[in-house]
Amino acid sequence: MVTTAPNTQSTRASLGADRAFLLLRTVFTIAPIAFGLDKFAELLTDWEQYLAPWINDLVPGSAHDAMLAVGVVEVVAGIAVALAPRYGAVLVAGWLAGIILNLVTMGEYYDVALRDFGLLIAALALAALAFDRHKAAA
Repeated sequence: MVTTAPNTQSTRASLGADRAFLLLRTVFTIAPIAFGLDKFAELLTDWEQYLAPWINDLVPGSAHDAMLAVGVVEVVAGIAVALAPRYGAVLVAGWLAGIILNLVTMGEYYDVALRDFGLLIAALALAALAFDRHKAAA
C-alpha cells in the first residue's frame, strides 16, 4: 500500500483561510454590535454629526431617532454575522456602502468613508470565505 504525504502547502493555505475567517467573523460580529449599542449609550461620539442632512430629511423623527434605528440595524447585522456569516457579511458590506454614501454626500468625513471602504472589502472577503467553507462542508 502506497501512502502519500498530505500536500502541506494546501494544508497551510487552508489553515490560513480558517484563521482569516475566524478573525473576520469575530470582528464583524463584535464591532457592529458594539457600535450599535453605542448609538444608545453615546459614549464614543456624537453619532448624529455623521448623518447627512438629506437622509435626516427622509427619515421620520429626529436625527437622534435615526441613529437609534441605525443602532438596531447594526446590532442585528452583528448577530447575523455570528449566526450566518455568508449572509451577515453581505448585509454588513451593504450597510457599509450606505454609510460611505452618506458620508461622501455630506462632503465631509472622507477619512472615515475611506476606512469604511476598507471594512466593506474585508466584509466581502468574509463572505467569500464563508461561502467557500459552506461549499466545502456540503
